[in-house]
Amino acid sequence: MKKNRCILLFFVILVFSGCRSNEEAAIELMHSPGKPELFGKGIISTNMNERDIAISPGGDEIIFTLNDYKSTIRCLVSIKKNGNKWGQKEIIGFSGQHSDIEPFFSPDGNKLYFASDRPMGNGSDRKDYNIWVSERNPGGWSEPVPLPENINTERDEFYPSASRNGNLYFTAERENGIGSEDIFLSEYVDGKYLDPMPLDSTVNSPTYEFNAWVSPEQDLLIFSSFGREDGLGGGDLYFSRKNEKGKWLPAKNMGPAINSEKLDYCPFVDIPRGNFYFSSDRMPLITKRIENTHELEEISNDILNGMGNIYRVSLDSIDIVLSALN
Repeated sequence: MKKNRCILLFFVILVFSGCRSNEEAAIELMHSPGKPELFGKGIISTNMNERDIAISPGGDEIIFTLNDYKSTIRCLVSIKKNGNKWGQKEIIGFSGQHSDIEPFFSPDGNKLYFASDRPMGNGSDRKDYNIWVSERNPGGWSEPVPLPENINTERDEFYPSASRNGNLYFTAERENGIGSEDIFLSEYVDGKYLDPMPLDSTVNSPTYEFNAWVSPEQDLLIFSSFGREDGLGGGDLYFSRKNEKGKWLPAKNMGPAINSEKLDYCPFVDIPRGNFYFSSDRMPLITKRIENTHELEEISNDILNGMGNIYRVSLDSIDIVLSALN
């Protein structure tokens, strides 16, 4: 009997170790696939609704947005690396009460920007989304504070992205915009954010532009747009580079190697490890008749059920795409 218990214990340990190995492989940041594939399958990308990934410059923390099925509850979730092993998913200490979305690490990794509908001040009843920032400290992330009022208006502000010199890019709908929703830039000068201005018509259009990631040196912009004539479906990823005069070149669709007929959005580039990440609502095309409720339940509970997931592809592959489009 004692021998049998030892064998059973050994088997349990072996199975658990195998599961941990699979988990480690699923979120190995140095893996660079040649075509888009689910990132963190079963851990980060699940049958729930995930989007908006950010990876710390040092590669020791992953933060993403986890929603319920109808996106009425939105939390920032962190996975931290301790030595060579990744820990468990945890809701960040300041998140979980309000809708917190779209995290972005500053290039030095010491600030975390995000969008939230949390109250702007004592007694505030505003329900709009604004841009907040938290500082890294020895105990984790500090209590967030909102950016100034020339950034945060009583309309929504989304998807912050900061360059190395502190310039802030974000999504908003404003009177001085070009289209229905635009990408704005607020320059950071002498410790203050200047009044935001929309990027020109090489990037913004009369339709919808949103979710812009900017490189630390502001020489590459990747964003989403919906409603353009060259769109492939529910919203596509586009890119723009700067010319020798520092002006943004006309944006181009990243093409079917990246985009699908569904919504593709929330770009992020992990420069140190050479990967491009984005969110997508893509799912397999179902052409056959559903025979029974069990089949319908299986489709609904599958990772590719049309809810948001996070995808990854190597920057080498993206470079081929971008070079071919230039």
